[in-house]
Amino acid sequence: MLRISLINPNSYRVIWVYLGKHEIERLSAQSGLFISESDTIVEQVISFMSNASIRTVGPELIFGKIYDSIGFGTLQEDLFCHLVIARLAFPLSKLKTIEYLYRFQGIMLNLDTVYRFLDKLNSKQKERVEQIAFAHTLKVLHENISIVFYDMTTLYFEASDEDDLRKTGFSKDGKHQNPQIYIGLLVGLGGYAIGYDIFEGNIYEGLTLIPFIEKISEKFKLNRPIVVADAGLLSNDNIKALEQKGYEYIIGARLKNEPDNIKKQILEPQFSEGQIISINKAGRTRLIVSHATNRAVKDEHNRIRGLQRLEKRVKAGKLTKSNINNKGYNKYFRLQGDVTIGIDYEKFNRDKVWDGIKGYATNTKLTDKQVIENYKNLWQIEQAFRMSKTDLRIRPIYHRLRHRSTYLHIIYRLLYLQRNGKDTL
Repeated sequence: MLRISLINPNSYRVIWVYLGKHEIERLSAQSGLFISESDTIVEQVISFMSNASIRTVGPELIFGKIYDSIGFGTLQEDLFCHLVIARLAFPLSKLKTIEYLYRFQGIMLNLDTVYRFLDKLNSKQKERVEQIAFAHTLKVLHENISIVFYDMTTLYFEASDEDDLRKTGFSKDGKHQNPQIYIGLLVGLGGYAIGYDIFEGNIYEGLTLIPFIEKISEKFKLNRPIVVADAGLLSNDNIKALEQKGYEYIIGARLKNEPDNIKKQILEPQFSEGQIISINKAGRTRLIVSHATNRAVKDEHNRIRGLQRLEKRVKAGKLTKSNINNKGYNKYFRLQGDVTIGIDYEKFNRDKVWDGIKGYATNTKLTDKQVIENYKNLWQIEQAFRMSKTDLRIRPIYHRLRHRSTYLHIIYRLLYLQRNGKDTL
């Protein structure tokens, strides 16, 4: 991180030469024989420096260049730029961001100013920011957005009260007691963000797919791209809706939920490493199934670890009939007698045949290998969510006003800036 004094910019070159020379002398263990006039000037300049005159310029120089290259500079919103870059450099609360901007950039703000700006961003600039980012994505992808990747995550609030947006529901963060919202994110090849949307915290994520895709397609004039999503978004209604609206799709398949005749076709062959089979279903839909040894090892490890957790819960003796359901590894619970909860070890052992097997449902004309390779690109959107929750510290959220969820707009512009930075730097 580079920190320099707020002095005459013409003095910077002299300082760099001075510091560089002394670094060379340090490494070579030989000091200069004579003191130059420039050395004296630099020493005098440095002697007048104070902590109050020092600011951080590294983030502004690096991310500022990327910010402008994307086109955000045309907004002529300095505060937007400062908030975005500060969040990238030091992902802290808004109050801490204000302190950072004052201490290292000499920018004086208060919390009310930031909130008023968020209101302004929501009402006047949000659409323009989205269009600028999309135009850059289109340029990077050479005007070709033929395939898009969709996924969702939850973001929880520290505030305990619910409203029309914040609801308690199934939490991917494990914060089931906290109100939350769902965030849907759409990216293109290479992980470039296309758009996002916010949904109520108690919605079934499968219900978001069609409205979201339609909204983004209309906003950015997308020409029916192939939609890639994970198994959590797979439902007969979604598949029918996608087909009715003319979309092609690649969606993770839940093979164990397939009819018995399909499961028989999947399990009958003796899979070899990397083998792929294709099963035609109704209409244009086909089921592609592959096997991988490394995936089998991972699946078995996860099953055993899940079983061990179940055994601890049984031993604790605090389970009730409500724990017998199909959520995760709870499917291995069974009722023994009238009140005792035990584990169905036979069912656990039967599931071993599925280790290493992965399925994909598609109506595209792509080859089986192309379908699998495209589905694997979903990791890019999962990485984006991980970045937002860790690197950018998006959770938890403290906002109470719905329109100030515009702050999430800044966060997801950060994802765009961060992704673009990986290719620029």
